Amino acid sequence: MQDLLIYVVLGLSIGIMSGFFGIGGGFILTPTLILLGFSPVTAIATSLLYTVATSLSGVTAHFRLNNIKWETSIIIGISGIIATQLAHPFVILLERYQLENTVIPLMYLALILYFSISILVSKSPSKEQPTSKTEYSYIKIVLIGLFAGFISTALGVGGGFIIVPLLISILSYQTKYAVGTSLLSVFMIVAAGFTTYASSVQLDYAIIGILIVGALIGGQIGAKVTNVYEDNQVRYFLAGLYIATGVSLVFKLLHLDFVGLLLLFTYCSFMLIHFVLHSHRLRLKEKEAG
Repeated sequence: MQDLLIYVVLGLSIGIMSGFFGIGGGFILTPTLILLGFSPVTAIATSLLYTVATSLSGVTAHFRLNNIKWETSIIIGISGIIATQLAHPFVILLERYQLENTVIPLMYLALILYFSISILVSKSPSKEQPTSKTEYSYIKIVLIGLFAGFISTALGVGGGFIIVPLLISILSYQTKYAVGTSLLSVFMIVAAGFTTYASSVQLDYAIIGILIVGALIGGQIGAKVTNVYEDNQVRYFLAGLYIATGVSLVFKLLHLDFVGLLLLFTYCSFMLIHFVLHSHRLRLKEKEAG
């Protein structure tokens, strides 16, 4: 019963942050499952299937909010699907030589360091950018998709934690449009990525089902919460999440799994409490103004 409650809370919490940040959820779930004792390959496959649900839930919410740039999202998605077919053999090779427990966390750390810095130093535009694109812009969009697709399948993440900061820093998207656009691309990529693992990895579908139920509820909540924060606030929260996850993986490499899990849990709890209190204060102000 205790284990069941842990996975319910985990699914709901990650679902909320998926909808809020547009990261699909796997970015948080994969290292969390590794910290909980899952093998990296099982954690990757579980996270990919989970992310199919979180991203679909987030897409539905952001579609209603009109936050999706469809052309960009579809190009990234198709490019990402192509790249997923290259990543699976890479992971199997790591597993064959028993390198996955070192290489996968180190890949996470390198990406987390880069993207946390890029988010903090980039400036999100105050106004929506023009929708016209040059040929060079399309090349950048395709490269974002290829990179996100490979990393998605190699690390068991949705790719959103790569797509969102790149859309902000390279294509100057406002955060809310980067989030909505990312989620549709993520859904396409993870659906393709999971099929590469489905036949070769034993999964606990009961646990995945529990996580997905939480994701479907949490994704809707997270997308709505996005609209009560300024762009800069969302970016700083996301950078903080990257840093907390990176530090937790350092503890994993030092065989201090519990400390890493506690750190990640503490930061996620802080964010969830902040979401609740901030949304409540805004509702009170709206009532007073009305």
